[in-house]
Amino acid sequence: MKYFFAILCLVALLQPLPATGDDSAKPNIVYIMTDELGYFEPGFMGGPDIQTPNLDRMAAEGMRFNNLFAGSSVCAPTRCCFLTGKHSGHTSVRSNGGGTPLRADEPTIASMLKPLGYSTGGFGKWGTGGRDSTGVPEKHGFDVFLGYYDQVHAHSYYPPYLIRNSEEVPLMGNVGVSGETYSHYVIHEAAVQFIRDNSKNPFFAYLPITPPHGLFNIPDSDPAWAIYKDKPWPEQVRRYAAMVTMVDRQIGEILGLLRELGIADNTLVFFSGDNGGADYFATKEQPRGFFKANVHPKTGVEYRGRKGNLYEGGLRIPFLAYWPGKIKPGTVSHHLGYFPDILPTIADVTGAKPPADIDGISILPELIGEQAAGHAQKEHEYLYWEIGGQTAIRRGDWRAVRPSPKANWELYNLSIDPSESNDVAADHSDIARELSELAERAHEPVREGTFARTDRHERDRRAKFGKHDDPAPPQKAAKETAKYSLPVEGMISNKKWKVLRASSENSGNGKYAANAIDGDPNTLWHTRFSPSLAPPPHELVIDLGATHQVDGLVYLARQDNGWNGTVAELEVFVANDPEQFGTPVGKAKLTRTKKPQTMTIPETSGRYVLVRILSEINGNAFASAAEFGLRAAD
Repeated sequence: MKYFFAILCLVALLQPLPATGDDSAKPNIVYIMTDELGYFEPGFMGGPDIQTPNLDRMAAEGMRFNNLFAGSSVCAPTRCCFLTGKHSGHTSVRSNGGGTPLRADEPTIASMLKPLGYSTGGFGKWGTGGRDSTGVPEKHGFDVFLGYYDQVHAHSYYPPYLIRNSEEVPLMGNVGVSGETYSHYVIHEAAVQFIRDNSKNPFFAYLPITPPHGLFNIPDSDPAWAIYKDKPWPEQVRRYAAMVTMVDRQIGEILGLLRELGIADNTLVFFSGDNGGADYFATKEQPRGFFKANVHPKTGVEYRGRKGNLYEGGLRIPFLAYWPGKIKPGTVSHHLGYFPDILPTIADVTGAKPPADIDGISILPELIGEQAAGHAQKEHEYLYWEIGGQTAIRRGDWRAVRPSPKANWELYNLSIDPSESNDVAADHSDIARELSELAERAHEPVREGTFARTDRHERDRRAKFGKHDDPAPPQKAAKETAKYSLPVEGMISNKKWKVLRASSENSGNGKYAANAIDGDPNTLWHTRFSPSLAPPPHELVIDLGATHQVDGLVYLARQDNGWNGTVAELEVFVANDPEQFGTPVGKAKLTRTKKPQTMTIPETSGRYVLVRILSEINGNAFASAAEFGLRAAD
C-alpha cells in the first residue's frame, strides 16, 4: 500500500496545473525584481562579500537560472519588456528618460490576469509611465501600485511623498536625501499587507523594489547596517552591501509569510535583478567594481560590459524561481531565455490568455518538467535587444553586437569566448550576416505613449531632492538648459516665418512642427508616432515671409538626452510657389551630434523652403529637430 500511495502522490504532482475552476486552486504569483543587483554579487551566485542567506536558501530549495537575461540594459526598457512579453525591438519604452509611457492599448501581465479574478498589486519603481500619462499602472491592470512612477523620483529613499494610484502619499519629515521615513520600509510593508489581505484569493504581487540602486541610503538602525558598519570599506560600499542584505531579510519575511498563510505550495515566486551590474565603486585597482558584479568569483572569467550597453555584462542578472512541491530543489538551469518569457510563463501557469503579439515563450516546462506542464519546452530562435542605437542578437552560442548605428557588426562565439574579447565576424561572415538580417527584421519603429499633462510628472522628478513644492523653472531658465543653439551671424531672421504644412507632428506630447522654427532649442518637432506611426519621408514647408537669397540650411538636433528622430539624410528645396518645388537644391548626410550642422547649397532665391527628411541615425521611421535655420547668401 505504501508504494501505491507513493505512486498516487507522484501522479498528482505531475498533473497539469489547473487553469480554471475554484479561485483557491489558481496559483499566486510573486515577482521580486531588485534594482541593479549584479550577477555575481549575491551568495547563491558565489559572491563572497555580501550576506544573502534567504536568497541562498531560496536557490537551494528552488531553481537557479544561469542564462535568463534582462529585457534591456537599463531600468525603464527592461521593465517594459517584462510587463509586456515583448523584446525591445517591439516595445513602446526603449529610452530611459524616466517617465516614458506605455501606450494606452498595451496589455501587461496584470491586465492579462484580471479577467481570471486575480488581485494585482505593484510596489516599488514603475518606470513605464509618469503621472497623467497613458502608461500609469492603474490603467494597465493593477488594482494598486505604491511607490515611484518616475525613475528620477525613485533615486531617493527619503522623498517627501510616494505615489499610490497617481495620488501622493506624504512621508513625514523627509527632505529628499535625508529624513524620518525610509521609503522602502513603507513600500515593503504595503507589499506584505497586500499578500496578507489577498491570501484567500489568487493574486499577482509585483515588487520592482528600488534597493540597492539610487542614493545608497539605509537607516543606521537597520539590522543589516550592523553587519557592515565596521568593515574596512568605503562608506558607500558598506551602505550598498547593507541594502542588499536588507532586501534579503525582507525576502525571507515574504517567504515566511507565504508559509504562515498556508499558501506557499500554491505560490510561484520569482526573484531577479533588472539589468546588468553597474560595476559599482570601481577604482584603478578594482576596475570591475568593488563587488565585481561581472567577474566570476572563482574562475576570474569576466563578462564584457556593464549596465547601459548590450554586451553580456549589461544583460546578465541573477534569477531564481521557487515553488515548493513543484520545482525540484537545488536545480540549476542553463535554459536560454529573457524577460519577455515571464508573461507567457505566467499565462501558462494560470491559464490566462497571452496577447498574440508577444516575443516570449513559456519556461514552465523548464520549471516543473514537461509532463507536469503538459507540453515540451520550446527554445528561442534568437534573443534580441536594442537601446540607444545599440543592437545585440544571440542565437545559441553565437552573439552579434553593433555598438552604434555606424559601427560594424561584431560576432562572438560564447562557447569559447564568454568574455566577448575576440571578434570573429571576418572569419564567419555568413553567420554575422544571418544574425544582422534577423536583427533588422526584429526591429520596428518605436511608438511611445503620451501625456495628457506633465506638471505632476515634473513635480515628481523634483521630489528626488525634496523640491516638489518649488515652482516649475521659468521659461527663460529652461532655455539655458540646451547646450547648443543655432548660430546668429549670417542667418536669416525667423521672426516672420511660419510652417505652412508638415507631413506629421506628434501633438499628443506637444512636439509640434512649429517648434522647429521658434528659435528655442529646448523645444522640438517630432513626427507622429502615436496613436499611429507616420512613415518617411517627412516634410516641412516653411514660409519665410518674404523672398530671400539662401545658400545654406542649418540643422540642430534635439537637445535633450534622446536621439530618436535625429536626421541622417535630408533634401532641401527652395521655390516661390509653395506647391511647385521642382528638384532639390541640396542633399546631405548628417552625423550624430548635438552641435548645429550646416548644409551648403547653391545660392538660390525663394520665399518657400521644403525640408524633406529621408532617414534618421538610428534607422527608425521618424524625424525630429530642435531648430532649422537658413543662412543668407552674401
